[in-house]
Amino acid sequence: MIPLGIVKYAPPATDLRARRRARSTNLAAASLSGITVPLVAKEHDVTRRIDYGRVAPGALHAMNALQHYTRDSGLEHSVIELVKLRASQLNGCAYCLDMHSKDARIEGETEQRIYLLSAWREAPFYTPRERAALAWTEAVTLIPGGVTDDLYASAREHFNEKELVDLTMAIVTINGWNRLAVALGADVGSYQPRQSAENR
Repeated sequence: MIPLGIVKYAPPATDLRARRRARSTNLAAASLSGITVPLVAKEHDVTRRIDYGRVAPGALHAMNALQHYTRDSGLEHSVIELVKLRASQLNGCAYCLDMHSKDARIEGETEQRIYLLSAWREAPFYTPRERAALAWTEAVTLIPGGVTDDLYASAREHFNEKELVDLTMAIVTINGWNRLAVALGADVGSYQPRQSAENR
C-alpha cells in the first residue's frame, strides 16, 4: 500500500525494546476513493512463516488452477499485470509487488506506468479500458466499500460479461496470493521472473 499520509505515535523510549514496541504501534492511513484503510506499520521484514505449498499442496494446486485460468482467459496480460500490482499495493503485499513489477517489465510495461499506478486517476498514461479495470480492482479488493451500480455500468462499457467475470477472477486470485504472502510470510525480493511472466 502506498500511504498518502502517515501519522506516527512515538512515545519516549529509553531502550531498544521500548523503541521497537513504539515503532510497532505506528499507524499509517491511506485514503482511497473516500475509504480509509488503516495499516499497522511493521518494524521488520516478514520472512516465510509456513511453507503452505508443502503443508497443504492441495491448496496451492487450487490457487495455481485459478492462476492458470485467468492467465489463459484472453484478457490482455498488460491489464492483468496492472490489476495484480494495484491490488498488491492496496493489500500492502511486498512480495507480490516485487514479483509483479518484475513480471510487468518483462511483459513490456514502462517504468513510468508502474511508478504512477497508485495515482492512476491523475496520470494520463492509462487507457479507458485499463482505468475501468483499475477502478473495478479497487472496489472488489476493498469490498466493504461496495461495488456500485454506476461502477458496474462503467466496467460493462469496456468489458463484456465473460471478460468482467474473468477480470473479477483475476482480482480474486491476486487477493488470495496477497493474503497468503502477508499472513504466512514470504521471502521478499527472492522472486526471479522467467523470460515470459507465467507465474502469479
